[in-house]
Amino acid sequence: MDGLSQFLGAIAAIGLSGQIVVVLWATLLGIVVGMIPGLTATLGVALVTTLTFTMEPGTAILVLVCVYIGAIYGGGRTAILLNIPGTPANAASALDGFPLAKAGRAGEAMAIATTGSFLGSVVGMVGLALVAPWLAEFALDFSSFEFFWLAVFGIVLCGQLTALDDALKGWIAGFAGLLIAMVGQESVHAYGRFSYGIPDLEAGLGLLPVLVGAFGCAEVFSVMRQEATRLVHGEVHGVMAAAASSLRHARTWLRSGVIGTFMGVVPGVGEDMGAWVSYAAARRASKRRDLFGNGSTEGLLAAETGNNAAVPGALIPVLTLAIPGSAPAAVLLAAMVIHGLRPGPLIMIQQPDFFYSVVAMVFWASVAMLVMGLALTRPLLLVLRIRREWLMGMIFVLCAVGSFAIAGRLFDVWVMIGFGLLGFLMRETGFPIAPMILGVVLGPILDNNLRRSLALTQGDLLPFVTRPISAVIAILVLLMILLSLPAVRRRIAGRREDDLPERGERHG
Repeated sequence: MDGLSQFLGAIAAIGLSGQIVVVLWATLLGIVVGMIPGLTATLGVALVTTLTFTMEPGTAILVLVCVYIGAIYGGGRTAILLNIPGTPANAASALDGFPLAKAGRAGEAMAIATTGSFLGSVVGMVGLALVAPWLAEFALDFSSFEFFWLAVFGIVLCGQLTALDDALKGWIAGFAGLLIAMVGQESVHAYGRFSYGIPDLEAGLGLLPVLVGAFGCAEVFSVMRQEATRLVHGEVHGVMAAAASSLRHARTWLRSGVIGTFMGVVPGVGEDMGAWVSYAAARRASKRRDLFGNGSTEGLLAAETGNNAAVPGALIPVLTLAIPGSAPAAVLLAAMVIHGLRPGPLIMIQQPDFFYSVVAMVFWASVAMLVMGLALTRPLLLVLRIRREWLMGMIFVLCAVGSFAIAGRLFDVWVMIGFGLLGFLMRETGFPIAPMILGVVLGPILDNNLRRSLALTQGDLLPFVTRPISAVIAILVLLMILLSLPAVRRRIAGRREDDLPERGERHG
């Protein structure tokens, strides 16, 4: 009851303080960012972070949470009308949203996406409010040994889930991110690593220039390489009726909300996997599987519910473990640190008011997304008519200005361009970017906790595998690696095939 009263108090504080105006314009900005092909939620949050340095910490985080939620939702409109996901999280939405739009049901599809996004955010918000305090209490038992293995676990799991065809590519990207994080002076003796006598490298590679380059600049290169797209024209009607009908599919949006929240909690996986897993679960449980991929309203509802539920889910490890659940959450974590906030296991003890304020921010952003998404369905379509040649030029300028504004170093602009080229090459060769970014974020955590652990044990590695929680996480990491090896999977598949005739004979 104490938590509920704090949550209600935080909702009232935002509602009565005049910050509703901030909620409205920040959510609208996020929707526009998500709608525009070439602007992702990660890039939007990263660029807006550079504009919040002069704001109060609470207001700055409110703006970023609203942009985050709005961008994940806004990408669904591009997926429905252009068959191009505005963000990677909306890729599953295009499977059924675009066929619905081509059939003249664009308004209905956007209403279903809006309602599903709102319901997913609400389910995820409930998960955030219930799970985060418990996880923070559990994380109090973690020491440097456990945090080391948790960082390794996040990178291995993210690499495996973002590169399903070849997990090795995901792991290479993740551990490349760890190496990038090692550049600069180390934290104990301020000894320069991998700087090669270059003074600018002594300060390390900034997280935001790396993020803006790998996601934003690389996206500019990728979009300009593709052919121009055409907007699907059609009447926008039946919006409110479709929104109301979505509520009747309670089993679909509840299941997708829970799945999306769980996928958000997993370090580095994020909203796109939340959407795909929710979509697959809805298809498996549906009585009309033939409609999936051909204009299923149930499939669109599941995808949009799953990706938006992952947003509050991704905030759970950010607030309790200081480990991001997704790439936009990594930027949000960096923004919290910049503004003097300290997420981690002690947050429920040291800053419980801030935690419930974040939950209230998710609530208000979800409400603003629902209201503006339904009310501005037709006007927001004008955003998609902007010529991409003009748009990409403006985005590149914003990327450069945002990277420079962080520390006032021209070197950061070159870092942004360099990682833009690297991100473009990674996309072209099938290497996922998310594990690399997660490696950059978790690199300092892994490095500091490894060194702290070795100092405590005087170089003894045994406690890394003998402490109970460390041993469990280490075994999980080892199992994930073994089960991803082709030879092991072939052997497991061979044993299953050998067992089938025996079962058939017994049955006969």
